[in-house]
Formats: sequence, structure tokens, C-alpha cells
Amino acid sequence: MFQNILGNQKIKDKLKKSIDEEKILHSYLFIGIEGIGKKLIAKEFAKAILCLNDIKYCNNCKSCIEFSSNNNPDFLYIEPDGNNIKIEQIREMQKKIQEKPIISQKKVYIIDNADQMTQEAQNCLLKTLEEPPEFATIILIGSNENAFLSTIKSRCMIIHFQPINNVEISNYLQQNYGTENINNDILDIFEGSIGKAIKLKDRQEEYSKIKNIIDNLEKTDLIEIVNQSEILYKSKEEITEFLDYINILLLKKAKTQYKYTECVNIVENTKKRIRQNANYDMCIDNMLFNMWEEIN
Repeated sequence: MFQNILGNQKIKDKLKKSIDEEKILHSYLFIGIEGIGKKLIAKEFAKAILCLNDIKYCNNCKSCIEFSSNNNPDFLYIEPDGNNIKIEQIREMQKKIQEKPIISQKKVYIIDNADQMTQEAQNCLLKTLEEPPEFATIILIGSNENAFLSTIKSRCMIIHFQPINNVEISNYLQQNYGTENINNDILDIFEGSIGKAIKLKDRQEEYSKIKNIIDNLEKTDLIEIVNQSEILYKSKEEITEFLDYINILLLKKAKTQYKYTECVNIVENTKKRIRQNANYDMCIDNMLFNMWEEIN
């Protein structure tokens, strides 16, 4: 149980203990950044709750087999319909949750990206959280704790998931993808998210080019900096990630050279202008010019 999921060992131990001691609560709220295993842990926890064997998470009983094939009638996974989780989805869940389990002794409901519930949906869910059926467990998963009503949070055990450390991410990428020699600056942009690391693992060359731009700001004239920055001009779809990486590099330099501090503000202003649909190439031009001028 949980053995193939990276990070958050204390949380995994806590949930396993609750299974072993048969102290399962009616409602949980899993909070943490995207890509750190919240959904994977929630699903394995649900599978163990529903397992029919005395040794939980057996993978052999009728419940476990049907769970693995996404056919367990005592489990329901809910995710946003479009941009939100709507009140109709919660009402449908409320109808099903009153029905007694078919295979197991319990029923489990996971609401993924639950911080995208509309306020009406949250208020509707609150009725179930206040008086849940004795056999039901509801697991809410989200990234933004502030998006939940305080009344929702007060009725859940809130479990905060931590970012995965760089060493674990580096080892995982090496063992599972053969990705080696990722420098610490690139590991930092993953922000402890193994999901983000898997998505960005093959872009080391692009990040190296960006690092070269920043390292050369005070060594090279402006024209050469612009010539080296083709990667930024042609990467409109990825620019937010690249600008985040630039700020990671700038903040590290700012620890020893204060003049780089203002460059962080220049990059943040560039992000804002791009979001406001200002001319893209001009935004990059202005950013490079202003940073170069600030450093030199």
C-alpha cells in the first residue's frame, strides 16, 4: 500500500494506521500543490477502505479487482465538469451515497479538484458532511485551501501534503526515465511536484539556454543578449514556466548581488503585461532591455 508513490511518508503511514486500526473518518480534505500524489494516495486509501480481506489492500478480493478495473459500485470519482464542479454533480452524489454498499462494508467518494466547486455545490455538499451515512467516506482533493468554505473545512480532517524534495525527484527521474545530471536550478522549477518534473524532464536544453542568458547579463552587450534570447521569443506557450525559471535564477543571484532584486520585479511585470495581451515580442524586448540596464 502506497509503496509505489513518492514522498509524504508520514501521511501514508498515518492513513495506513487508520486502516489497520479501523479508525476511518467520514471526511478528509487533502491539500497540496498539483502533482505531488494526492489523487494517487486518495485512490489507494479508498481501495484499502473497500478491501474485503483482513489484510487490507490485498489486490485479490472482488472489491480490489473491481476497483482496479474502475468497476467497483461502492466507489465514485468526481471531477470538474468543464471549469467547475456543479451543484448537479453533488446532488447526484447525494442520491447514490444514501444507497447501502453492494460489495464492501463501506462506500468511498473522491471529489478531485474540489476547490473548483461552486459555492452552491459546496453548500449542497455541506448537508452530507453534517450527517454522512455511517458507511460513507468522502475525500476532497484540492490545491487552494482558501477556496473552501470554513464550514466545509471544519467537518473534514485536513491533511497537508508537502512538496517532494529534489533528491527524491532526481532519483525517481533517473530510475524511471533514465534522466541524469539535472542541475539544481532546473530541479527548483519543479517546485516539489513530481507531476511537473515528468512533464518538463525533457527540456533541459531549453532551460540551459535560458540560464546562459541570465548568466551573461553583466558580461555581454545588449544586442548579443537579444540574439541569445531566441528561445524566449519563440516560446509563447511556455513563457510562464520560463519566466518562473528566470526568477528562480535571479533570486539566487540576488542573495549575493542586490542589483538582481529589481530584475525579479521586471519579470513579474512582464508576466502581468503578457496576461493582459500586450504585444508579446515587445514584452520580451522590454524585459531584456530593463534587466540589462539594471544590471549594468
